[in-house]
Amino acid sequence: RNLAAIIGVSGLVGPLTGPRPALARRLEGVNKPELLPKEKNKVVIDVAGFLSEGQEKRITTLIEGVEKDTGVKLRLLTQNYPETPGLAIKDYWGVDDDTVVFVADPSFGKSGGNILNFNIGTNVDLQIPPNFWSRLSGKYGATVYWQNSGEDAAIENAVSAIATCAREPPGKLQCSKVQGAFGEDDSSGKWGDFFSGRST
Repeated sequence: RNLAAIIGVSGLVGPLTGPRPALARRLEGVNKPELLPKEKNKVVIDVAGFLSEGQEKRITTLIEGVEKDTGVKLRLLTQNYPETPGLAIKDYWGVDDDTVVFVADPSFGKSGGNILNFNIGTNVDLQIPPNFWSRLSGKYGATVYWQNSGEDAAIENAVSAIATCAREPPGKLQCSKVQGAFGEDDSSGKWGDFFSGRST
């Protein structure tokens, strides 16, 4: 499965956690560059309007910090398929092996799927343990979570968890816990500090 499966296009690269294959096969191709922002290089494209201005700014700051600190290019698209820029995001963001495209779309959740979907670049797949993405989707993308907490909470907490995981030192405990809301301790905790040599 790939990003094309979650936005209804072809030609993007990388593995994906997200919608069931049966749902992905039913999607028709979409290419609506008019839904892209006029501003260049926005790391958050909130087509669906799930985020407040303050939330978008906070998430943008977090995403830009992760890229600066780790090289991971996290990009966020919220959509309600078929209202999506589709293929146009590939060129707009310059999707490459260092990119994680995070697509939040509740239309996938309505059929029992997961609203959080990730296209993970090859280099990121080597940096972040692969099982992290499915655990992240299971925690914040499950229907019961986003229906009770809201799409915005699911998105904010997922971005925060990705930022925490990307910054953790490599090792057995890296990303072993899907970090929760903003400000929660990282996955490795005191034992991770001990084994990584960060403890004092």
